[in-house]
Amino acid sequence: MSAPAAPAIAPSATVPPSAASDDPAIAIELSGLGKRFGTAAPVLDDVNLTIRPGEFVALLGASGCGKSTLLNLISGLEAPSSGAMEIPADGAAFMFQDASLYPWLTAKGNIELALKLRGVPRQERSAKAEELLHLVHLSGAGTKRPHELSGGMRQRVALARSLAQDRQVLLMDEPFAALDAITRDLLHDELERIWRETGRTIVFVTHNVREAVRLGQRVVLMSSRPGRVVREWQVTAAQKTPEAAANLAAEITAELREEIRRHV
Repeated sequence: MSAPAAPAIAPSATVPPSAASDDPAIAIELSGLGKRFGTAAPVLDDVNLTIRPGEFVALLGASGCGKSTLLNLISGLEAPSSGAMEIPADGAAFMFQDASLYPWLTAKGNIELALKLRGVPRQERSAKAEELLHLVHLSGAGTKRPHELSGGMRQRVALARSLAQDRQVLLMDEPFAALDAITRDLLHDELERIWRETGRTIVFVTHNVREAVRLGQRVVLMSSRPGRVVREWQVTAAQKTPEAAANLAAEITAELREEIRRHV
């Protein structure tokens, strides 16, 4: 079971890849980033990516291309093998595909635990947890335990718990992949609303092209192993309309398929 708070960034013993970004126009900057496990072929190689504060970036690619590994590097769960990255001094919050709520705690209790780990005083935790439950439209559900909540509600609690870490960058690793289409669509609306209200920088990993276009201000396509950034699309407000979004999704899907064919 994953811990409710992502660990702080820790520098590598052999490669000093991480530094706090001192440029207010940059939230995350990856330069020549690479990751290899043991003597196996590299998972990531020469990844270069700059993300602005408050930007919503959808990271897209075939299964196994290193998307999740890239999030692990940014969060500090893994150390890079090469390259450098700049991130906010307070690191990043992480939301996983599985809500990973502690079953013996209530929804509110799961959020309060994240606040406790952050060092929020006991007398402030309850009110802050209620505020976050309200933000994710779960007011009144704070006393329920995870088994009493639907899948979508559990993911809302997980989102609130991630926000409780109060970090500018939020990393999301296919958080809606296991949900049915209707619930996923509703949570897309909720996530977009929360993103606009909080101003977080979001890096959202998905293998769903339509989801990437629906949510992202920018869609970043990664190649299959080794994972590299091969193309980016800016997604304007005009491209969010159903017809334009479908056309852009078709274009990105064609590029994704071609990228997969090149590595088969």
